[in-house]
Amino acid sequence: MFSKTKAFKLFQQTFRREGNDLHMTHKIGLVEALCGFHFTLKHLDGRQIVVKYPAGKVIEPGSVRVVRGEGMPQYRNPFEKGDLFIKFDVQFPDNNWLSPEKLLELEDFLPTRDDPPVISGDAEEVDLQEFVSQSSSGGHRREAYNDSSDEEGGHHGPGVQCAHQ
Repeated sequence: MFSKTKAFKLFQQTFRREGNDLHMTHKIGLVEALCGFHFTLKHLDGRQIVVKYPAGKVIEPGSVRVVRGEGMPQYRNPFEKGDLFIKFDVQFPDNNWLSPEKLLELEDFLPTRDDPPVISGDAEEVDLQEFVSQSSSGGHRREAYNDSSDEEGGHHGPGVQCAHQ
């Protein structure tokens, strides 16, 4: 059996309590999310629990699953327990983790893509890039629709305004 101090430290690191229910987050890889898994969990009472999820059922990033009866005991009724809710943090592989040839092979095993959209002749192609928030670094933030001449030190017009009806 755990000491109370050791159990409390485990609780703080792993679990969050809401009433008689316990909540936790667990990281899994993409293979586990797509192909099933099992992992062990040391519960507050010292028991080791094996949590299993079958192959063929998909765990989406941020999804929550429940283990019934593995929460905290109810007050004055210790044989009735709350539930354990597990939120899954799915870890995706790094960029360029697989060769282009192997990616084509992998795509054959995955569900098919939607048909590509019909693109008109006047469409403009753009690249999607990673976004790094600058709010935490205190960097200068340009407001949307500011005239680009602001960067050159002067304002040369009213900028974009909404039309009034």
